Amino acid sequence: MGLSTHVLDTMHGTPAAGMAVALYTTQGGQATLVRRLTLDADGRNPDGPLYGNEELKAGTYRLVFDVAGYFRSRGVELPDPPFLDQVAIDFGIARSQEHYHVPLLVSPWSYSTYRGS
Repeated sequence: MGLSTHVLDTMHGTPAAGMAVALYTTQGGQATLVRRLTLDADGRNPDGPLYGNEELKAGTYRLVFDVAGYFRSRGVELPDPPFLDQVAIDFGIARSQEHYHVPLLVSPWSYSTYRGS
């Protein structure tokens, strides 16, 4: 299954449909954009996995979630600057033959993540 993500909006109790996400590969202090996407109605990539098993390589990656933009689009009044703007999650892939799932549970004031299944 490669690499996947799923975002849940804990403020509204719904998937984060319409949230913008960017995927990067990282090496040292450098990040290289792989792709940008907008989450579907289920809070997932509409094209399926971000990487399939055959494309996923061991290494380090970054997912950047446009949290403030998403909540503003939902009509949430945020302070300027917002408490959370872009949430970046840096993570490593040690075994590319395994499935790596990076979920995000998010509100305008908090977030959590873990390695999902």
